[in-house]
Amino acid sequence: MVDLATPIPATRRPALLRGIGVRQIRMISGVVLFAYLVSHFLNHALGNISLDAMEEALNWHSGFWQRQPVKAIFYLSAVAHMALGIWMLYARRQFRWSAAEATQLVLGLSIPALLIAHIADARLAQTLFGNEKYYAQLFAFYSMARPYMPWVQYTVLVVSWTHACIGLYFWFRLRPWFRTLAPLLLALAVLVPSAAALGLYQGAKTVRQLYQSPAWRAETLSVKHVGTPEQRVVLDRITERFLIGYGCLLVLVLAARGLRSLNERRGGVIRLSYGDGKTVRVPKDLTVLEASLLHGVPHASVCGGRARCSTCRIRIVGDCSHLPPPSRREAFVLERVGAGGNPAVRLACQLRPRCDLSFFRIFPPQTSTSLLGSGAAHNGQERYLVSMFVDMRGSTRLAETRLPFDTVFIINRFLAAVSEAVLASGGAPNQFVGDGQLALFGLDCDPATACRQALAAAARIAQNVSELNEFLRGDLTEPLRFGIGIHGGEVIIGDIGSPGHIVFTALGDPVNVTARLQDMTKALACEVILSEEVRVRAGLPELALPATDVTIRGRSTPMTVRTVTDASQLTAITDSSPAAAA
Repeated sequence: MVDLATPIPATRRPALLRGIGVRQIRMISGVVLFAYLVSHFLNHALGNISLDAMEEALNWHSGFWQRQPVKAIFYLSAVAHMALGIWMLYARRQFRWSAAEATQLVLGLSIPALLIAHIADARLAQTLFGNEKYYAQLFAFYSMARPYMPWVQYTVLVVSWTHACIGLYFWFRLRPWFRTLAPLLLALAVLVPSAAALGLYQGAKTVRQLYQSPAWRAETLSVKHVGTPEQRVVLDRITERFLIGYGCLLVLVLAARGLRSLNERRGGVIRLSYGDGKTVRVPKDLTVLEASLLHGVPHASVCGGRARCSTCRIRIVGDCSHLPPPSRREAFVLERVGAGGNPAVRLACQLRPRCDLSFFRIFPPQTSTSLLGSGAAHNGQERYLVSMFVDMRGSTRLAETRLPFDTVFIINRFLAAVSEAVLASGGAPNQFVGDGQLALFGLDCDPATACRQALAAAARIAQNVSELNEFLRGDLTEPLRFGIGIHGGEVIIGDIGSPGHIVFTALGDPVNVTARLQDMTKALACEVILSEEVRVRAGLPELALPATDVTIRGRSTPMTVRTVTDASQLTAITDSSPAAAA
């Protein structure tokens, strides 16, 4: 059996496979089961037309789902989804879940118990004894012999649909299109089970009317269709033993959790220090996020600790060599946000330290879906962006020789010139930090276009600052100068902050690298430093700009960058590149 938590060297597996873990298998199997659920519910809904329509559609429904390889995929998905759900019950270290998570868990665990009697009546009866039961036979049996079963059917209909919808909500809630389609999805989530339940009621009502006919009973309720009393006893025994076995399995899982907790306490505890003075002691092998939740320490986790985002990221303080290597899923997420090469950055929901650990939470603890903006672009998501840091040189000396209001006026004129260049090139001014600005490119275009926009913006900034210097020539002892850093990569964008003080921004290692590149323009005596990543995506020739390797703080390997002494030169370089010509 493959251990999904065992790290596999990155060179031995494709990037796509590195992103597959237990939760991804649960999602994939859940999608298969949801597809079956939708088709089955639509079949039920045809009862609002007629019983014959239900029976005819059932032939098509069964013909598809009982055909190989669909049949094998369906049963494997059902077994995998149930088994992994029970495994997650064991693996989850704490029960401080949200109401939606707790509801999904309870409903999911109840589905097998609610469904087994129907499976025995409809599927096992055909597999074991060749009984050909359709809607008419089951409606008649449930109405006349098992009057409680229709209510069980309605219950499992609501339970299974609600469980599926909660799972889909957790999966899609961070997608940029979700808020737009949410009203339509909610309408479907209500209409589909309602139509199915009403169809079952109408079908059962029709059967009760037909049951009064002796000829109908003789044809429909023959031994060929409903089986013998002895066969009924066998099916009931199977149902009873499954319920007992399933109940015992759940008890064993809870007992195993207790034994694990006892064993962990005997194995010792470790100390986690959060960098803000907060320290907790927890048993070994808990994830950092589980430890935070266990002790009520606020910790950002937009996806709920499912390794679908990187908002729970932490930065380790000190030696990282004693930490377990990232699992395949953790490595995949970290690589997507550009932190795969930094051993000090880990996901709190995946890291299970076995010794004392000190760290900082990278994201504010308040980061959650409740703080995400109303617009789609503000809905926390990971995507490729090009970030540009622009800094004004010599602002300190400028402030020493001028009145504060004069200094602010000049800085504002500089930032206005930068913002105009960014907007004219297709970018978006994002944050102003003192006399510097962070601009983002790629919010509404592909990565290659975003890289070319950033280079065009750098050239426009040079032109605008030159014009500003000419305008302020009589007020400046020396021309305004600037430094620009440009880099691209996967970042997370969203509304970050505390209630009442929320800003839309981009966070991630690529943004940090951009700031470092801007700082290096001083040492390398140039106006612009852009990463090799940006040069390649922008389609600039390899020999268009001089290359140099620089060491970025926080990275273990040097990074190749391109320097531009005069930013105005970028106009000619980009215009002559093959990408621009195309």
